[in-house]
Amino acid sequence: FQLYGYCYQDSNDIPDTLTTITELGSPLEMIQLLQTSWEDRFRICLSLVRLLHYLAHSPLGSVTLLDFRPRQFVIVDGELKVTDLDDASIEESSCTSNSDCFMEFPARNFTLPCSVEGRCQNMNEKRNLYNAYRFFFTYLLPHSAPSSLRPLLDKIVNATGNCNRHSSAKHFRFRCDCHLSPSPSVNSEFTQKCVKSANTKYRRVPEAFIPDENYRCWPSYHHKGCLLSVFDVSEAIEICDSYSQCKAFVLTNQTTWTGRQLVFFKMASNHIMPDPDKITYVKVTD
Repeated sequence: FQLYGYCYQDSNDIPDTLTTITELGSPLEMIQLLQTSWEDRFRICLSLVRLLHYLAHSPLGSVTLLDFRPRQFVIVDGELKVTDLDDASIEESSCTSNSDCFMEFPARNFTLPCSVEGRCQNMNEKRNLYNAYRFFFTYLLPHSAPSSLRPLLDKIVNATGNCNRHSSAKHFRFRCDCHLSPSPSVNSEFTQKCVKSANTKYRRVPEAFIPDENYRCWPSYHHKGCLLSVFDVSEAIEICDSYSQCKAFVLTNQTTWTGRQLVFFKMASNHIMPDPDKITYVKVTD
C-alpha cells in the first residue's frame, strides 16, 4: 500500500498516536468481484502472488498476516493491496519438536518441521499461502476461467491448498501470462477478406463499426452490450458462434491489461458506419 506521509501526535487517551496518509482504494467485495471478467480476477490473484512473495522475503524477514480476510485489502487500479497491517507479525513460532509446528484451519491442518534452530520452518509463509487459497484463489481463479486454462488452474489451486508455494507461484506467473499474452506475430486472418469457422463464414469489413444492435452477455466490459476480450479473430468467431443472437462482431483498437483485444458482439449488421479504428466481421448467411 502506497504511503504518502505520516505524523506523530500526542492524544489525551493514547500517547504517541501515529496518523498515516495512504492512497485511496476501493473496498474488496467478493460478490462484486465474481461478477467481473476472469481477466480482472486473474490480475487480482497475480498481484496477490506478488504480495505473498514480498511478505516471504521482506527486509524485516518473513511476515505473516494474522488476519488475512478480504476486509483487510483494497483494490487500487485493478491491483490488490493490503490496507491494514495491525495484525502483521515477523515472529516465527518457536518449537522443540514437529508437533509444536501445528497449523489449524477450518478445513484442514498442517504440521511443519521444526528446524535445528528451534523455529517452525516457513510457518509465516505457509500460513499466508493457505489463507490466500481459502479466501481468494479458490473463488476467483476457477470461476468462468478459459477452458484451455482450467487444468492448469486446478493444479495451481490444489498446490496452494496443499501449501506448495514453489509450484503455485511459478506456474501461476509464467504459464498463465504466456497463455493470456497475444502472439507477437500478425495473425494472417486479419489480412483475408473472408474467414471461416467450422460452420460459418464471416465477411471482413475494414474501417467499419456497428453503432447499435447490442445485446447483453456475461461477463462483459460494457453494461449495455456484449464487450469481451479475445486472443485473436478465431476466438472472436468461436464466441460469436456460441451465441445464437450474434450475427457480427467489431474489433476495436482497445486492449485489456494483458494485451487481449476488446471486441463488440452484435445481433445484426443492418447499419454499418465508417470508423478508421475498427474492423467489422459479418456472419455470411446463405
